Amino acid sequence: MGNDLAVNVERGTLAEPFGPVRGHGMHVQDRGPATEGLTLELLLRVVREHWKVVLAAVIAGAAAAVLVTLLTTPLYRAKVVLEVNPPTVEALDDNKGLDSSASSDVWDLMATQVGLLKSLSLGERVAQDLNLAVNPNFVPQTGDVATRIKAAGAKVAGGIEAELPKEGQLIEYTYTSDDPQLAALVANGIADSFIDSGLQRRYDASNYAREFLQRQINKTRGDLERSERALVAYAQSQGIINTGTGESSSNSDANSLQGASLVALNTALAQATARRIAAEGAYRQARLAGGSAEATQATSALRGTVAALQAEYQEKRTLMKPDHPDMVALKNRIDELNRQIGAEQSRVAGGQSTTLLAEYRAAVASENALRARVNQLRGSVLDLRGRSIQYNILQRELDTNRSLYDALLQRYKEVGVAGGIGNSPVSIVDRAAVPGAPFKPNPMLNLLVGLGLGLLAGMALAFALEMLHDVIKTRDDVRTRLGLPCLGVVPKRDAAGSIVDDLADASSPVAEAYSAILAALRFSTEQGPPKTLLVTSTGPAEGKSSSAFALAQNYARRGENVMLIDADLRRPVFKTTSQKGLTKLLTNDDPIRGHVHETQYDNLWLLPCGPTPPNPADLLSTPRFAALMREASHQFDRVIVDGPPLLGLADAALLATAAENVVLVVESGRTRTKAARETIERLRIAGGHLLGVILTKSAEEASGYGYRNYRYGGIEDRRDDMIMIAGRSEA
Repeated sequence: MGNDLAVNVERGTLAEPFGPVRGHGMHVQDRGPATEGLTLELLLRVVREHWKVVLAAVIAGAAAAVLVTLLTTPLYRAKVVLEVNPPTVEALDDNKGLDSSASSDVWDLMATQVGLLKSLSLGERVAQDLNLAVNPNFVPQTGDVATRIKAAGAKVAGGIEAELPKEGQLIEYTYTSDDPQLAALVANGIADSFIDSGLQRRYDASNYAREFLQRQINKTRGDLERSERALVAYAQSQGIINTGTGESSSNSDANSLQGASLVALNTALAQATARRIAAEGAYRQARLAGGSAEATQATSALRGTVAALQAEYQEKRTLMKPDHPDMVALKNRIDELNRQIGAEQSRVAGGQSTTLLAEYRAAVASENALRARVNQLRGSVLDLRGRSIQYNILQRELDTNRSLYDALLQRYKEVGVAGGIGNSPVSIVDRAAVPGAPFKPNPMLNLLVGLGLGLLAGMALAFALEMLHDVIKTRDDVRTRLGLPCLGVVPKRDAAGSIVDDLADASSPVAEAYSAILAALRFSTEQGPPKTLLVTSTGPAEGKSSSAFALAQNYARRGENVMLIDADLRRPVFKTTSQKGLTKLLTNDDPIRGHVHETQYDNLWLLPCGPTPPNPADLLSTPRFAALMREASHQFDRVIVDGPPLLGLADAALLATAAENVVLVVESGRTRTKAARETIERLRIAGGHLLGVILTKSAEEASGYGYRNYRYGGIEDRRDDMIMIAGRSEA
């Protein structure tokens, strides 16, 4: 070529590598954006980018805390410790009247005491005991006394803070006031009034019980009197005389006069029957025995004489014959004595039988008389039983009223005793001392709260700004919002010079970043580094041309023959005054070698745009560009196409179809997420094989290289950095 070719490259940024796994180059339609979540890295990035907003909010929070501390009235808190014991007041028991028993549920007791501490009635009692209604520093002196007492009681109740203890039986409560002396006074007054009110409630409860029992006793006494009068009147009208003395025998027939007589006659009849049976037995025995016992006793002397004579007779019989006169005389004497004995026995037996018969007949007569009387009284008692039904009913009513009256009278006496005994379930452990310092405001706490609230507000505002300014900033944004791999992140430069200078220094952040991106591209497809590659962006000035040049120069430095094609037909970067270039090739069938220029970089060749055409989209829509890409891929190891921005133009979509592989350049902090997604969607429709994203001009500190705050100028800053060597285009 006879003319030197001045080359101009737009500004871009370089970044650290991101190495996707081989084969992870993707068609855009295969993957969508992932869901972005709140992570520590995102939090730190938002704080780093909006640190001024966060700092301002923190300072405002601290200032507000100081202001609140200065404007807040100092408050003093006095604390009292109370001990709650199970109640020892004797309760009434059915068996023994008084029974000392503790509460079965101490927790309920504690909760009740805490509730009573906060009651309005206790507050009014304290106000009355301490005469707070006339204290102008406590309540305004407006209205009558009753109104001021209620206002003071409400203020006392509102200043009490008490919580139910989790364990134990100690209740701690505090009273808050702007006067330390008044805080201690009211806190101690609450304790004293609380104990007094408990005792007063117990006395009132027992007094109410006494009044209730008194009313019941009076009513029961009247019922008892009416029952007694009705019972006596009925007994008089029916002639019923009850002789019972015990309550258990009130329903017995023996309680009446007739019944008592019947019982006595039954007893006498039983005795008469026993006598009759005994007399009859004695009479029958006497008749059978003949009175042998009495007769034997009466003739015992005669029998003795007969025995002696018989002995004498037997003695003389051995000497004399029976017909001897002495023997005959002795025999006659013995016979006479036996006759006398028989006569005496007959006389004795006849007299005994007569006596026993008389006794037997008398017993029978007595028994019959008693039986007749008993039968007569039995009918009278049965008649009385029928007439005593109403009497028994009245008697039972009388007994019931008497028992109820006695029980109520006993309970009345017991309540009178119980009302004056027992200890208070609450005692004071620690009285309140005068507070030495206010507990509110707490400057340190207020400052910490202000700083915390300011920090939260600053973070919220920073995130709000981040949400309003929805742009791609970090590699995580690329992955989460766009759903694409990040091939590399190029930090923003703030040093002088251009990208050419950075690439010339192999240790510079720019050179390191593009080397890493080049390494990532090696694993972007299953075949290794892409043979042909289109570099495009969403909008202009995002670092697209600088990235295309940097990639081409890095490939060339590694010994590969690389051709860089300036395909931005509307705003070409590599401008030339010759009539050769891409636009000429699109309108004729010339070989590509005649339009390619050799650069000052070894192995790097450039196909410039050529004359600017009036209809770029029409030129690129023909099959000629695809044929040029095939021809270039056969002649060079790598073909890098610097394409135009995609949004608003059809050129990049047409180039993506022919180039096969696409890399999207996104400027950090500028390219909006919606625009980037729209770009990806257009590439998807065009069928482009999107390998990933190069994030340029990034302010991210954690780049992986340890470099930050870099920026670089475009090739257009030094248009003589890349000079085409005239006359060295390859044939």
